[in-house]
Amino acid sequence: MEIKKIIEDSSRYLMNTYGRLPVVLRKGRGVKVWSADDKEYLDFVGGIAVNVLGHCHPKVVVAIQKQAQRLIHVSNLYYIENQVKLARLLVEHSFADKVFFCNSGAEANEGAIKLARKFARERFGAGKFGIITAINSFHGRTYGALSATGQPKFHEGFEPMLQGFTYVPFGDIDAMKEALEKQKPDAACAVLLEPIQAEGGVRMPPPDYFKQVRELCDASRVLLILDEVQTGMGRTGELFAYKHFGIKPDIMTLAKGLGGGAPIGALLATAEVSEAFTPGSHAATFGGNPLVCASAIATIQALLEDNCYLIEHAKRMGSYLAQKLSGLKEAAPEHIAGTRGLGLLQAVELTRPCGPVVLECIERGLLVNCTANNVLRFMPPLIVQESDIDQAVQIVSDALKKL
Repeated sequence: MEIKKIIEDSSRYLMNTYGRLPVVLRKGRGVKVWSADDKEYLDFVGGIAVNVLGHCHPKVVVAIQKQAQRLIHVSNLYYIENQVKLARLLVEHSFADKVFFCNSGAEANEGAIKLARKFARERFGAGKFGIITAINSFHGRTYGALSATGQPKFHEGFEPMLQGFTYVPFGDIDAMKEALEKQKPDAACAVLLEPIQAEGGVRMPPPDYFKQVRELCDASRVLLILDEVQTGMGRTGELFAYKHFGIKPDIMTLAKGLGGGAPIGALLATAEVSEAFTPGSHAATFGGNPLVCASAIATIQALLEDNCYLIEHAKRMGSYLAQKLSGLKEAAPEHIAGTRGLGLLQAVELTRPCGPVVLECIERGLLVNCTANNVLRFMPPLIVQESDIDQAVQIVSDALKKL
């Protein structure tokens, strides 16, 4: 099908929910993708932090092929071997004792909200249901996740939001303390935060913020939920970002990179909190089916093999990318307000909207993401090399000079 026809048919048959860029991608290998007209691109979007092993990683491809020949889907009315294997991998390498599988990050966050409220109701009574989240956060598009999201622009047209959510500035421990105090007597059941506000512009927390939040939660008998949908699976140089902060959450959500490209989400929790879910209290028809679990198992095994070589590699490449982006700021201070990030989740904040820069980068063979209007977000696969980073940063530099 011709590219022009694909774009025309997209407008004709698909709902207008995405501001799509004028590229039709047809093939991918590693850090590169190719369009329908055979143009090559460096992919520093990575499916929005999904393709942690790059495109079509051999181990993921083989795992999917083998499983597709054997069993694609079966209901959770029965035991699923791959689901148990995947859950064991996640439990053995995290704080958690139990796992629930779903299909996306939004669903994982919905499950976290339900679990926290049910746990609090059973433990403390009906009045303890409030959830404190952060301004500028993003937790998904379903109603619970949307209500938790601290960005009014995502709420517009969908009001009223679910009750019980309070938003505080990210990184402001005094605001968090005040919010918890205002929730008394014992009205809050959980604090829900992203370790790094990825969609919100790669906003970083102060060094001791999460330790202080953990202490406040413990003192207030409030659960700490971490949304690691974007920061998990080695993205930040640790398997999970909470490991950077010397704390453990009570509940954690995963998706994106977990499946290596296959759609899967997960809700992880301690044994005590998990007991609030009993048969019939939560479910997902496609959650953790044999096919997506096979892909996720292959992904995690690849991340963990050779003493977590790929995760350590991501840490090194993240430092290298941060260094190169910092140099970019020095070379073009009139265009760049600052750089920030952790591991292979990095950002360049521009002094102007970044849409034209993204389009110019596409023309020059680089896919990069714009978020928060003026922030270029870099999320390459964890297999990225220095030469790829050099090429990508040079393209951004050339694009800025032209504009």
